[in-house]
Amino acid sequence: MRYISTRGAAPVIGFDDALLTGLARDGGLYVPEEWPQVSTEALEDLKGLDYPELAVRIMRPFVAGSLIEDRLPELAAKAYESFGHKAVVPLVQLGPNLWMMEQFHGPTLAFKDVAMQMLGQLFDAVLEAKDQHITIVGATSGDTGAAAIEACRGRKRINIVILHPKDRVSEVQRRQMTTVQAPNVRNLAIEGTFDDCQDLLKAMFNDQPFRQEVGLSAVNSINWARVMAQIVYYFAAGAALGTPQQRIAFSVPTGNFGNVFAGYAAMQMGLPVSRLIIGSNANDILTRFFASGEMSIRAVRPSYSPSMDIQVSSNFERFLFDLYGRDGAVTAGAMTEFRRRGVLHVNADQAQQARGFFQGYSLDDDATLQAIRRIYEETEEIVDPHSAIGIEAAHVLHTAREGPVVCLATAHPAKFPDAVEKAIGRRPDLPPRLSDLYEREEAMTVLPNDLAQVQNFVRGGPFPAAAA
Repeated sequence: MRYISTRGAAPVIGFDDALLTGLARDGGLYVPEEWPQVSTEALEDLKGLDYPELAVRIMRPFVAGSLIEDRLPELAAKAYESFGHKAVVPLVQLGPNLWMMEQFHGPTLAFKDVAMQMLGQLFDAVLEAKDQHITIVGATSGDTGAAAIEACRGRKRINIVILHPKDRVSEVQRRQMTTVQAPNVRNLAIEGTFDDCQDLLKAMFNDQPFRQEVGLSAVNSINWARVMAQIVYYFAAGAALGTPQQRIAFSVPTGNFGNVFAGYAAMQMGLPVSRLIIGSNANDILTRFFASGEMSIRAVRPSYSPSMDIQVSSNFERFLFDLYGRDGAVTAGAMTEFRRRGVLHVNADQAQQARGFFQGYSLDDDATLQAIRRIYEETEEIVDPHSAIGIEAAHVLHTAREGPVVCLATAHPAKFPDAVEKAIGRRPDLPPRLSDLYEREEAMTVLPNDLAQVQNFVRGGPFPAAAA
């Protein structure tokens, strides 16, 4: 399998280099040169497999030719052994043809664990095979950072620095990052928004001397391996609910477009998906795009669903690349213009093509609380604000007679206890393994939104544990 950049000017590389490189050197994102196909017979064969076995079936084409291709079964088994449910991402029925996929049974109680635990295993195996060390720098709106730190803590060949927007993540999310006492882990609170953190990250990757100096790599969903591992659970839902005999819809709360892009990738591979519903909060740039064909940046509005408080959805470039006929030069020009002017237009045919895959729906904070309350009253299920947005979007846009719709429950409700309590008058408890989270000591550094200061902080490595 070979990987190409969405901007067309970076070298074509294999999986191992795509994993370690993260962002392409021309500023683009890596995507497979072509989508591997899963036949009707292969879809049938997925039924009854446990999650690690199914993951190997789906991911194997993407790692073809890798140094660790033969180790994939072993790595998948290790990745998912820490999950609190044997199914890894179990399905719960909420109503006629309405299902919720619980993606919060991993160590940090968020869907990011499903991919990140796999990513940690892949990093370790490839770095060992190449005898290399890397510095991972990530930007998070809440869940990615905790999942990345958990996946990379204590690994001898990895230093990890995570940027989060100061005072714009929940306390649980922050503490899951800042209370990890591992010498290869450091946390940065940036005075700004998640988009500022993401821009700092991309600027570091685009600074080639700095990138080479620190051995920079990424765990954000700009890293193709993250998306690859997320594709798996779409096929798992299909195997459980009757594909290929029937088509399935998915409703996904999303801000950075990575989770729902994995669903689009599953479609391209042959999974019979009827539609992908995008749930947005008040930061509804994606919903507005699919309604109008115009993407326009507005100020980020803090919300009860902070992981979606995003205006520049970095993974959207991967979809745009396909929408532009996989023309890297056109994609590069469009993204440059978008960042310069804050507006991106597609033509009428492209907008119609995009709506053939995606449909968006947005909720403000009041509507989100109402959704949490309605779901609880009707099903007795307590859901977090992000999951509630996805479920409500499906409730509004999908009917039972259209066939099954799977709503991705992306976080445990205890990660956002204030919003849940405000909605239903009941505060969700953390699982026992995190019951002492509020008593643990925190460690983080606060910096302004300044690239030079952030780079100097990252240069502070290698950290003691990683130097061995």
